[in-house]
Amino acid sequence: MENDRSAHRPDWGDRVRGVARPRWLPGAEAVLLLAAAGCGGPSPVPIPRLPPIPGVPPTDPAPAPELPRVLSATEVEVIGAGNRFAFDLLRAASRPGENLFLSPLSASVALGMTMNGAAGETWNQMRDALGFAGLTEEEINGGYASLIQVLTELDPAVETAIGNSVWTRLGFPLRADFVEVLREFFRAEAMELDFTSPSASGRINEWVRSATGGHIEEIVPAAIPPGVLVYLINAVYFNAPWPFEFDPDDTRTEPFYPEDRSPQTVPLMTILRDFPYLETSRFQAVDLPYGGGAFAMTVLVPRDGVGVDDIVVSLDAAAWRDLAGSFEETEVELFLPRFRMEYERELKDDLAALGMVDAFTGKADLTRLSPVDGLWISSVLQKALVEVTEEGTEAAAATVVVGVTSAPPPPITVRADRPFLFFIRERLTGAILFVGKLAYPPDA
Repeated sequence: MENDRSAHRPDWGDRVRGVARPRWLPGAEAVLLLAAAGCGGPSPVPIPRLPPIPGVPPTDPAPAPELPRVLSATEVEVIGAGNRFAFDLLRAASRPGENLFLSPLSASVALGMTMNGAAGETWNQMRDALGFAGLTEEEINGGYASLIQVLTELDPAVETAIGNSVWTRLGFPLRADFVEVLREFFRAEAMELDFTSPSASGRINEWVRSATGGHIEEIVPAAIPPGVLVYLINAVYFNAPWPFEFDPDDTRTEPFYPEDRSPQTVPLMTILRDFPYLETSRFQAVDLPYGGGAFAMTVLVPRDGVGVDDIVVSLDAAAWRDLAGSFEETEVELFLPRFRMEYERELKDDLAALGMVDAFTGKADLTRLSPVDGLWISSVLQKALVEVTEEGTEAAAATVVVGVTSAPPPPITVRADRPFLFFIRERLTGAILFVGKLAYPPDA
């Protein structure tokens, strides 16, 4: 489906047609490099609002966007699998005292594309690591296709772009069936380049820059290693304003208290209003909507005496589903840091810990991707960026238990001035786009 995202695409050039020009020698190094780029950030311009009419109370906000149709049972299962993978990846990648920001959606889509070229035990391991055990390839591909469509078209007040591309060394053959599946279900095109040319990496990186709004500038090195034959790249771009605004005049420089470092100062934004809220004995959670309300940032702030990494270990898709269904509107005085975080991670070890092992070794079976023997995955690299400001930012999850009394209760206070978790999610499907942990101020 053509849309405004086509403007982000570079000139596609020649498409790979599955016919080899040179003869690939047996035993020659055959390397597949898989890359995923994700970016989340605020919109520079808030949603326009009509001026208030003197003497007339403001009207309720516009209703949140609705799903265009009821999701099928298979689509629900695919989304659930994506969330299972999100928490598995969060636990595998998280390190005590370190910041983290990843797009499990981006990693899943990039690996999902690659899985269509895998066979045998390699395919089984990739399917299980991505949380799709029990689903067929047709169901998985259909689920990706519908999720990409829903996420990119659901809320006109939020810009969500998901781009996929495949880049091959000149003369390297891709199987025609593989190319067609990626085009049909992932909106991906395959481009053939002379990887020995100095302009090759610039061409690929320019595609990534365009697909991420200019935030991820480089995913491929200037000199492409001679053994690399294929790049499969996914890019996710998220740009959303708050439907409310933090007043910049209320932002104050205050301490942030890392768990194993000295206190550091941060610009702490504040607002007092009703939010979906949840609290337990272990954390407070608050849900901050974006745009028309379909997307949100969910923030989890541990209680005193509870470490943020203890919360990471205890979270899984089932606990998250219960949390997300338990919010109640509550007056909250929220204190949230304004921050910008850039993050880069090689995901091979994390994926191997989830059971995806053979794809990174000589045991890899990628014969449905190419007729060339000995192909394996050398790297799964992701770069991500997030920025939270008074105008827009990511979504936080908050859980609250409200006690009803005879008088209006005082507002709940949530101070994210210590390590906390945050998630950007789509609330109608439940899909998680980004996960993050702020252990210390990134600029410190």
